[in-house]
Amino acid sequence: MAFIIKYTRALCIVALGFVLAAGGTRAGAETSRAPDAPPPILAAATPKPFQAFKDCSQCPTMIALPPGAFTMGTNGRYRAERPAHPVSIAYPYAIGKYEVTFDEWAVCVADGGCDKIPDDHGWGRGRRPVINVTWQDARDYALWLSVKTHQSYRLPSEAEWEYAARAGTTSAYSWGNDIGVGRANCRNCAAKISHKTRPVGSYKPNPWGLYDVHGNVWEWTQDCWNPNYKGAPRDGSPWLKGACQNRVMRSGSWYYFSKNLTSAWRFKNDARVNSYGIGFRVVRDIF
Repeated sequence: MAFIIKYTRALCIVALGFVLAAGGTRAGAETSRAPDAPPPILAAATPKPFQAFKDCSQCPTMIALPPGAFTMGTNGRYRAERPAHPVSIAYPYAIGKYEVTFDEWAVCVADGGCDKIPDDHGWGRGRRPVINVTWQDARDYALWLSVKTHQSYRLPSEAEWEYAARAGTTSAYSWGNDIGVGRANCRNCAAKISHKTRPVGSYKPNPWGLYDVHGNVWEWTQDCWNPNYKGAPRDGSPWLKGACQNRVMRSGSWYYFSKNLTSAWRFKNDARVNSYGIGFRVVRDIF
C-alpha cells in the first residue's frame, strides 16, 4: 500500500513537471561549451547550467542544461531524419551524464522499485550500462527515482535527447563529421571490435560533458515512432501520436555501424523488447 501511495504521488510530480516546463520563457538562449566542472554535488538548490549533480549518493549523476534552440534532424541522409526543423526548448532540464549502469539499477531492485537484475550477457555488471531492459522497465526506474528523491525523473523526449547529444554542434557527431578511431563503441569504431558493451565513460564526453551519446547501447526515449518528422512537436515535448507500440531509440550501440551513431540517427523498437544492445539514460525536470 505504501508503494502505491508513493507511486501516485510520483505521477503527480511528473505531471506537474511537464506543466511547469511548458511554461518556460527562455527559448533561444545561447548554448556554449560546458566549462570544466568539479565532481558532482548533492543538489540542494537549482543547479546551474552544465553543473553536474546527484539527488542522492546512489542516484545517477545528472548534467543541468540551459534552454536553447537547435535544428533537429537532417535533410540529406535518411528519410527518418527528415525534414530538418527548428526546435526551441524553453525550459532547463537535466540529463544523465552517463547511461544508467547495472550498479544504479541494482539499487532500484533492492529498494523494490525495479523488478529484477537483467541478464548481463556474461560481460559483467558494475559500471557497464544496464541492458536487457524494456521501455517500461526504464520508465519504472525513472518513477522509482521520482519517489526516492521527490524530484521529477523520466525518459527524455527525442528532441531533448538530440539537443543534449548535439551539445551545440551541427556536425554528424558531436566531435565532427568523421567517426575516427577510438571515440565510441560500435562495430567499426576501432581497429579491434569489442563485441560487447564498455563501462560508461570509457570514451571522451561531448562538449556538454555527456558520455556515450554515440554508441555503446541504444537509449529509449518517450516518443512514439513516426517514419519522419512531418507534424513533429517543435517545443521539445515528446511526440505521443503515431505507432506507439514502437518507441524511438537513439545513440546506436556496440553492434551497429558508425552511420547509426550520428546525432540525428533514429531507430524504433517494440516497447516490449529487451536486448543486449538496449539501455537508457534519464532526464530530471528543473523547476
